[in-house]
Amino acid sequence: MTIKNLQNGSDIRGIALEGIPGETPNLGKKETILLSMGYIKWLTAKTEKPVTSLKIAVGTDSRISGPELKKYMLNTFAYCGANVLDCDMASTPAMFMSTIFDETLCDGAVMITASHLPFNRNGFKYFSKDGGLDKEDIAAIIKTAESLMDSYADIEAAIDAHSTEFESTIPKLDLIEIYANHLRSLIKDGIGSACDNQAKPLEGMKITVDAGNGAGGFFADKVLAPLGADITGSRYLEPDGTFPNHAPNPENKEAMAAACEAVIESHADFGLIFDTDVDRSAAVDGNGEAISRNEIVALAAALISDEHPGTTVVTDSVTSDHLTDFLEGSLGLKHLRFKRGYRNVINKAVELNASGTDCQLAIETSGHAAYKENYFLDDGAYLATKIVIKAALLKKAGSSLEELISSLKKPAESKEFRMKIKADDFASYGKDVLEALSSWADSHGNGISKVHPNFEGVRISFDETHGNGWALLRMSLHDPIMPLNIESDTNGGTEIIGKILKDFLSGYAQLDSSAL
Repeated sequence: MTIKNLQNGSDIRGIALEGIPGETPNLGKKETILLSMGYIKWLTAKTEKPVTSLKIAVGTDSRISGPELKKYMLNTFAYCGANVLDCDMASTPAMFMSTIFDETLCDGAVMITASHLPFNRNGFKYFSKDGGLDKEDIAAIIKTAESLMDSYADIEAAIDAHSTEFESTIPKLDLIEIYANHLRSLIKDGIGSACDNQAKPLEGMKITVDAGNGAGGFFADKVLAPLGADITGSRYLEPDGTFPNHAPNPENKEAMAAACEAVIESHADFGLIFDTDVDRSAAVDGNGEAISRNEIVALAAALISDEHPGTTVVTDSVTSDHLTDFLEGSLGLKHLRFKRGYRNVINKAVELNASGTDCQLAIETSGHAAYKENYFLDDGAYLATKIVIKAALLKKAGSSLEELISSLKKPAESKEFRMKIKADDFASYGKDVLEALSSWADSHGNGISKVHPNFEGVRISFDETHGNGWALLRMSLHDPIMPLNIESDTNGGTEIIGKILKDFLSGYAQLDSSAL
């Protein structure tokens, strides 16, 4: 496997540890050193600064492979002549904010994380002052890394010769404390005079946090508790890179069930849940009901609808028709359903603003939420902070979070099927399937019609006699998979829609539609 195979959109992701049969490590010392040198070259070109003037922060999530990879990265940056900061355990958003905070003002930052993936995986998320890198930037870093392959042995030897010196002199920085202080200030300012106790504005509130043993436990200990919140009932705050309780992922059913259970058992006002590196979050209302996927999009939009009437909300492609009705009908906003991939959603929002269309929020149903007011940074803790502020104000007024999105309708059924493409050239085969399905939907009529506009895959509407809902077939962003999402407002409707599509897709022998 080449370094190029480690690119996952705008991130680097690979296998860092043994432990899962059939998964051989491909992200270790060599790859880390070469990619770090590629990032140095990219950052010097980006900033137009000499390497010796660069200041770079590096942090990890709770993964057990993180400290070793961090050591290799820090030593490489120091060897190249950059000024480096060891932030130890941090969050992805905090690493970007190291380029913003007056206390740090870094030129670049790297978070060592593989988000919600299993314990044996790891990866790198790179930042400049302009935000996260795009896939073209990652490709440039990889190109440099691969150009240095032949001289790697000499590079490694030179770095190793100074490793003891680097490790004893690289300064440590408690970035999470700086970041937590920033969030505490936002909460104090946001609640303001609505609270009698300015020092403890969350006094009288009970809030649970499920960190999934990732890096997000600080939000309970360093943000909520110091402001007076009762956090008893919170779960899995201690970092543990083996993730022994559940996947740290708001999209995971077991994870959301645990977060809901925590709220119910502790009689909390509401709950929060984070993914491993805290760039995603979801919530649980006071009744123990999950506020995730379409609901977290609705809530995130409701938090800014009064301040920014009529603004556009960019979402990924799998959001429901009911969400559009809520955003546009109940909140008076505009909804642009775009593509999967948090960078795609964020970049579209930035593009809209540049062209004169006000867009304050870019958000995926996965929980990646990026506000314009927060540098269009997908920051789960920032979304959680806005939720906390609103919940405190609502409680003072005798209301609650669930009231904000009470008019959002839910489908009777919602299912996702992931169908494997067995053809060697899976991208071309998937493209052929989508083109054929598009033509079929265009010509079908009789209550079945293609949805316009649509920016990813093929989205089809089905009337009441054909399942009463919609379906979206698309290509996976990186894998030989075609996900099919189906929603219906009628019990049994997803089965009807699935059968209609099964009849069509069964004509493609290299697409495994047996799940339907």
